[in-house]
Amino acid sequence: MTILLAGCGDLGTEAGLRFAAAGHRVVGWRRSPDKLPAEIEGIATDLSTAELPRIPADTTAVVIAVAADASTEEAYRSAYVDGVVHVLDALERDHVAPERVLFVSSTAVYGDAGGGWIDESTPPEPAGFSGRVMLEAEELLLKRFDGTETSPVVLRLGGIYGPGRTRLIDQVRTGAAIIPAQPRYTNRIHRDDAGGAIVHLLSMPDAPAPVYLGVDNDPAELGDVLRFLAAELGLDVPPTGSLGDARGGNKRCSNALLRGTGFSYKYPSFREGYRDILAGVGVRHP
Repeated sequence: MTILLAGCGDLGTEAGLRFAAAGHRVVGWRRSPDKLPAEIEGIATDLSTAELPRIPADTTAVVIAVAADASTEEAYRSAYVDGVVHVLDALERDHVAPERVLFVSSTAVYGDAGGGWIDESTPPEPAGFSGRVMLEAEELLLKRFDGTETSPVVLRLGGIYGPGRTRLIDQVRTGAAIIPAQPRYTNRIHRDDAGGAIVHLLSMPDAPAPVYLGVDNDPAELGDVLRFLAAELGLDVPPTGSLGDARGGNKRCSNALLRGTGFSYKYPSFREGYRDILAGVGVRHP
């Protein structure tokens, strides 16, 4: 296959290396292609502009994996909505009809569920601009390919952690971590499993569903995660207090649909993932 990675940062590079290892040609679009490994054909591209490079005529699958430059609605709209539109317009311009186009979205489209379970059938109710913008980008993708031979796929990822993504570890180490007074469920996925899920959904023989939740097997209570990290680091348990609004909402995301496709996790829970991070396993791609 020929794979186009529209957006090729840490996650896109991880997926690209996996595609390349499987023998596929991988083309990566990003602003600084010189940072990409040799296995990925890097092309300098700014997805926020409409002037995108030519798309290889034999492109089998496209991954749109972008990141906003700042935590503002304007930056999110430029990255996600404009980015999706520009990639889809470029496909149309070049008369390229890939078999599948996958957009990396977020579980932020669901907002808060009061600790309840959600899955792909749960109606999205984003609480903030990030979820609203992501949902708009999703809808653009699904609508554009409706009735065509291209299968659009939305992968709603939980919080990505992994090498170099150590926010909770840093909070515990610095004493900034606070265990919420009320149970607060969190959902995450290791960078390696997120990359693996992208490759799996674009490579599996059966037609993918339009939407998948990309989270691990353990929607863990935040206090349990912080207590685990403190124990692994040999530090005192963080204090209990109020955190204000929940980061990412208080919900438990089910990954049953993704697991039902035959996908298996290297890091089924935060325990295995954080232990490898603390042991120095893996690197963050520049």
